[in-house]
Amino acid sequence: MTYAITQTCCSDATCVAVCPVNCIHPTPEEREFGSTEMLHVDPATCIDCGACADACPVDAIFPVDSLFGAQNEYAAINAAYFADRPAAPAPAGPNFHAWGEPSFTRGVPSDFAPIRVAVVGTGPAGMYAAEDILLHTNAEVTLIDRLPVAGGLVRYGVAPDHPATKGVGETFARFHSHPRVRMQLGLQVGKDITAGELAAHHDAVIYAVGASTGRRLGIPGEDLPGSIPATSFVSWYNAHPDVEPEAVSLSTERVVVAGNGNVALDVARILVADPAALARTDIADHALAVLRDSKVREVVVLGRRGPEDVACTASELLALKHLPGVDLVVDDHDPRISARIDAAAPGEKAALLRDVARERTDWSRPPAAGRRIVFRFHSAPVEVLGDDGVAAVRVTAETGEQDIPAGLLLRAVGYRGVPVPGLPFDDATGTVPHEDGRVTGMPGTYVVGWIKRGPSGGIGANRTCAAETVGALLADAVEGRLPSPAQPPKAFRRLAQQRSLHVVDARGLAAIDRAELARGRALGRPRVKFGTVPALIAASKSGRGRSSG
Repeated sequence: MTYAITQTCCSDATCVAVCPVNCIHPTPEEREFGSTEMLHVDPATCIDCGACADACPVDAIFPVDSLFGAQNEYAAINAAYFADRPAAPAPAGPNFHAWGEPSFTRGVPSDFAPIRVAVVGTGPAGMYAAEDILLHTNAEVTLIDRLPVAGGLVRYGVAPDHPATKGVGETFARFHSHPRVRMQLGLQVGKDITAGELAAHHDAVIYAVGASTGRRLGIPGEDLPGSIPATSFVSWYNAHPDVEPEAVSLSTERVVVAGNGNVALDVARILVADPAALARTDIADHALAVLRDSKVREVVVLGRRGPEDVACTASELLALKHLPGVDLVVDDHDPRISARIDAAAPGEKAALLRDVARERTDWSRPPAAGRRIVFRFHSAPVEVLGDDGVAAVRVTAETGEQDIPAGLLLRAVGYRGVPVPGLPFDDATGTVPHEDGRVTGMPGTYVVGWIKRGPSGGIGANRTCAAETVGALLADAVEGRLPSPAQPPKAFRRLAQQRSLHVVDARGLAAIDRAELARGRALGRPRVKFGTVPALIAASKSGRGRSSG
């Protein structure tokens, strides 16, 4: 028997580190690492020890003989990755050389004076950076977030029906109460404090603020009511305080989603999912109520290129094929579509659509009975039509242009970073200019994650990104290139409390966690989140435990 990695793989390579026989690839040392959609277990060399499954932070690894339903296909996906590949060399045994003094390739000397590092942003990028620093140095870390709760995209960006992916948040949460960590949540750089003030209190500052807005289509009618970024829709169903509960109406039978990446598939899936199944997740209460009364029966997913260039990962596309009670259809309006699907080689994403129903959709008719998702390739939106709101989306077609009647357009064409007051910003890329994570012209200031490299890569990609940035920071520390903080260690906490009346620390965060879990237990759900800043702050002050802050 062997193990297989499945849909929720985060690619952070924790499993690679614990595998005793080097059977998980690509590894961080291999060229393909970071460019593949997931990691894979070689069935020919796996020894069934289970170490990878125990270490996986998102519960994505299972014995092949325990796979069922859609997961069955992952046994073949893992095996196919190793077809025609040379066998990887086995690792050296424990007797390869005599044990000696431990050697650390990262970090600072043990007698090095502790440095103070601030990490702005508590999503995966920020937490991987904080973890690296805490494990390899004696530094003191201040975790800062503009919201009064930690988590970033793990809390607010992962679809509620992907609970295993959210499990990585539990790994990060271990560091919230670390003795060398101080949390200052509900504190916004550029509003409550300046970048200069933050730098004056720390030896180094790492910005992990992500890419918080959606890209625009740049077409007429894009700002009509009923045309919203998919990023806002994701925030809405995840109870993000920035999005009002009334921000989304699902009174239309057809929704158009522009884009076919993973976020597009997430929103399409949530729109047609069974509300009874969603009621067993941590989806926002207001979203669940709206979805229960939803009139949506059909979601049209647009791709401006063909099926060979579908932007989503193979695992998310595969999962969509097995969505209970939902039909998956390919709109065969262009002869290139079927030709490319039929010609796709095994392992290509287009090949996964070979057994999906195809039809030439008549858009003048209302959606068919039941619930379905329609992939429409070679169709770029060129205009949003309507007077007081979205009535149709005009798209390119083989014969020119075609109108698809719809009452809601979700724009899922990517995320974009926004400027951080006090830091340089490249408007063309939506990132902060840097070299190996060092912010240009600002010694002691660093970036990590999407604000560093742009909105690419999943959760695990932030681990290698953070390693590069932290490596640069540690090198600067050892070589004396970090500016010394002008303020004493305890001064920043006093400043934060002066500037923000409701700063949440580790004890307050723990209180929020307990309260949300209790709300979930009362309803038979894993968690019920507080969806407003006042509610989060109130929860942080109730029933506070003894964990250090």
